Amino acid sequence: MASISTLGVGSGLDLSSILDSMQTAEKAALKPISAQQSSFTAKLSAYSTLKSALTTFQTANTKLNSADLFTATTATSSSSAFNATTSGSTVAGKYSISVSHLAQAQTLTSDIVKSNSTALGDSAASSRTMSITLKDGSSKDITLSSEQTSLTGMRDAINGADAGVTASIIKVSDGSYRLSITSSETGSANAVSTIKVTGDDTLQGIVGYDASTSSNGMTESVAAQNAKLTVNNVDVESSSNTISDALEGITLNLNDTTTGNQTLTITNDTSKAKTAITDWVSAYNTLQDTFSSLTKYTAVDVGSDSQSSSNGALLGDSTLRTIQSQLKSMLTNTASSSTFKTLAQIGVTSDPTTGELELDADKLSSSLTSNMSGVKEMIIGDGKTTGIATRVASNLTSWLSSTGIVQSATDGVSKTLNNLTDQYNKVNDRINNTIARLKTQFTQLDVVMSSLNQTSSYLTQQFESSSSSSSKN
Repeated sequence: MASISTLGVGSGLDLSSILDSMQTAEKAALKPISAQQSSFTAKLSAYSTLKSALTTFQTANTKLNSADLFTATTATSSSSAFNATTSGSTVAGKYSISVSHLAQAQTLTSDIVKSNSTALGDSAASSRTMSITLKDGSSKDITLSSEQTSLTGMRDAINGADAGVTASIIKVSDGSYRLSITSSETGSANAVSTIKVTGDDTLQGIVGYDASTSSNGMTESVAAQNAKLTVNNVDVESSSNTISDALEGITLNLNDTTTGNQTLTITNDTSKAKTAITDWVSAYNTLQDTFSSLTKYTAVDVGSDSQSSSNGALLGDSTLRTIQSQLKSMLTNTASSSTFKTLAQIGVTSDPTTGELELDADKLSSSLTSNMSGVKEMIIGDGKTTGIATRVASNLTSWLSSTGIVQSATDGVSKTLNNLTDQYNKVNDRINNTIARLKTQFTQLDVVMSSLNQTSSYLTQQFESSSSSSSKN
């Protein structure tokens, strides 16, 4: 039987067009599924946007939900000889400070040698050990090879030993070098007590040191010293120029000695709380903008059953509505023990039309200045269950958790999309199988029709030939 390479050749019918039309009609069953896929894909993206917006707001809320903001202080010094930093527990006040000595680290210096690279030890010594002992009793043994007895070699060995000192080389002039060893920490307790080289008397004579004698290879070029000062006429001594235990909640940083008494003033600082509240309001409004974008509604012509394509992907979404309404309900703290119960009382009001917050900077500043503790009580509360920022923090953590409502909604959409994909693939496979079966049937029809046409032509020729023969007889 003859084969047919093109549909319709055997039958004379436009079978290709018929098959295309049937395929188009069958494929129409995929359109509703595709539309649902597009809708749920948009929802999946929208939930991602919602989660990101909530996370950004959470960052601002975390900064606001800090009790230290409302106990912040600023330290001002009347002298450049010292400055100070404060903590959240610092109490405002004034202190008289006089600095007579700065803490300094001890420095030992060797005599001049002609080369920084020439070995200085006894070449006959089989081994040698440099022992460095500090006045606090700590000690480190450093084994030196013959090559390491040069100034460079000793410098590198000391610096690699973590011995409580650092070494360097001073070039005095061409052909004149000194080894310098400085305590890593300031203060008399961190000074070197002894440097002893065993196994090499030659090197001991060059770098040996004993604080109890005056005959040494190394000499003390800078003496170790503790910082000495008075605070409100009380003597204070410290091994460091950074003093954190003299005044509660205050760290003093000494830069120089003073001429007589100077003043350190600690004042309450409202700027940190004001900045945090301002940033929180801005972040809240940005979140509201995201809510509006995700739930945008555009009216369509009366009588139309379709929705505008510009509608937000989460229009009417219960998860977003729940978050939005619960968040709005947290903007007051009626349980506050202070006179402040609502944000409006400190200058933060809500626009009833947009839901966004409006900030009166002057009123906020006045509230913080007159009653910082009251503002803290309203916003922070007990730090566990009460307080605006505390409650918001708790809910944000819940909403954004792996078992929260945002993740649950996301998982639900993902599951629906997977089901739609399976449904689409099954329908598409059915359509493809149907079209393939019809194409086979059409091909068979072509073959049969072609065969019948050939038979018809043959019989016609036979009849015509028989008629011609009969007429001649």
